[in-house]
Amino acid sequence: MTAESDPVPLSLCVLTVSDSRTRAEDSSGDYLAAALEAEGHRLHERTLLPDDRYRLRAVVSRWIADEAVDGVLVTGGTGFTGRDSTPEALLPLLDKEMPGFGELFRAISFEEIGTSSLQSRAFAGLANGTFVFCLPGSTSACRTAWEKIIRAQLDARTRPCNLATLKPRLLEGPHMGMRDPDQGRSKEE
Repeated sequence: MTAESDPVPLSLCVLTVSDSRTRAEDSSGDYLAAALEAEGHRLHERTLLPDDRYRLRAVVSRWIADEAVDGVLVTGGTGFTGRDSTPEALLPLLDKEMPGFGELFRAISFEEIGTSSLQSRAFAGLANGTFVFCLPGSTSACRTAWEKIIRAQLDARTRPCNLATLKPRLLEGPHMGMRDPDQGRSKEE
């Protein structure tokens, strides 16, 4: 697959998961919103929720069902405390996991924070043709994930390949959810 010569702006949502922060104190969400817009993407929606797996699942489910949303960036709830439940909330929504994201994130984080990186349950995947990236809650972890992994993969100019140029093909095949009810039907049906 060849990369595009021009950027392809994507519509992205940002969800902060925190029991203790308010929107005014959400430096991780602020960073992600500013970073994606600085790269020419659009902030479709942003919200902050407490670490409640059912509320998280409801919001992300609404976003992945929305044809206008290309991706979701979630920050927080990926640790090991009793309230951290982002993986439990959102992994069931994924059609396909992207194991390389979590592996790469932890490898890069190891260079920054040493063995503390093993406490991160950061993950990513695909749900109904929508990219979902789940990051730790710290602003430095969000910066690491965005600057060293996500930014390049959401840039259609990244070679040899990137996620942005895959977007039109993500719902191919009978195994994936179909946003268009006529997608996959023959003209005779």
